[in-house]
Amino acid sequence: MKESGEMALRSLCVFCGSNVGFKPEYAMAARRLGSILALHGVRLVYGGGRVGLMGALADAALAAGGDVVGVIPEALRTKEVAHDGLPDLRVVASMHERKALMAELSDAFVALPGGYGTLDELFEVVTWSQLGIHRKPIVLMDTAGYFGPLIGMLDHGVDEGFLRREHRALIVTASSPEEVVDRLQTARPPEVSKWLSTGETD
Repeated sequence: MKESGEMALRSLCVFCGSNVGFKPEYAMAARRLGSILALHGVRLVYGGGRVGLMGALADAALAAGGDVVGVIPEALRTKEVAHDGLPDLRVVASMHERKALMAELSDAFVALPGGYGTLDELFEVVTWSQLGIHRKPIVLMDTAGYFGPLIGMLDHGVDEGFLRREHRALIVTASSPEEVVDRLQTARPPEVSKWLSTGETD
């Protein structure tokens, strides 16, 4: 972290659920992350909703004076209840455009607890990193052990020969918003091609 208190990165994309989940820790951690980003002058880029963890995250960042950009497809503008308090809400035509713009606007990615949409966003940017499309850090915030089974599945993929250890290392895990900050300061995605040697499979 810089001596001024600002993080090195300028803009962070956060993927998270449009529900709050059953444990209060999920929303508490989302709010804490939003406040920390604002404190360190990091712009929050997220899915543009005002409900669930998305809303908790964005509201906390805004309350702390942070810069927040929301990106939402027109078709989900009413379904996900777009956040009408954002100074910068960008409405796009499709989910594909949403993910592409969020990635373009960001220097790194963090995934909080969420469902299919969150996992889709996470694994798309991981795959892009694996293919060399970007080299931006990716952190999984494992609040209250939510991602434990997923982390186990990734490790199982390595053990069974479907994931290389080098590519497994593309996802860094943190257990708290404070640890996310530390991870983002030190994370350096490995410069490894998806195809490590001719003739080998995935």
